[in-house]
Amino acid sequence: MAKGNFLKEFKDFAMRGNVVDMAVGVIIGGAFGKIVSSLVSDIIMPPIGWLIGGVSFTELSVKIPAILPWHDAAAEPVMWNYGNFIQVVIDFIIVAFCIFMIIKGINKLSNLKKKEEETPATPPAPSKEEVLLTEIRDLLKEQKK
Repeated sequence: MAKGNFLKEFKDFAMRGNVVDMAVGVIIGGAFGKIVSSLVSDIIMPPIGWLIGGVSFTELSVKIPAILPWHDAAAEPVMWNYGNFIQVVIDFIIVAFCIFMIIKGINKLSNLKKKEEETPATPPAPSKEEVLLTEIRDLLKEQKK
């Protein structure tokens, strides 16, 4: 019986709206990240590399020779690939900016919706009968004076 309850609880948890929304967000976010990474590496960085003399950022590196006393003479030098790090930082900045703009747009739409809900509806225009009765009331008040 406990097994059935566990499965039911898991099903309720997995089908809860927030969990499903989060899963969709993670999947879309991963795909969006790939698009932005391609944008940076294939569209943005090549012209920047061309402007600075045909350099590809991902190929920027420094060779660190194996000169420490505990290394043997046949040790391979180590490559410090700082260009790839620059590429990843630029990817991150662009992804963060895009997400910021999306969240800003969503918040703006949400605030507009809240303002529409908060603003009291304007009362409907009085009917012809109400206008006539108001005029009669005002005339009677003037006659009493």
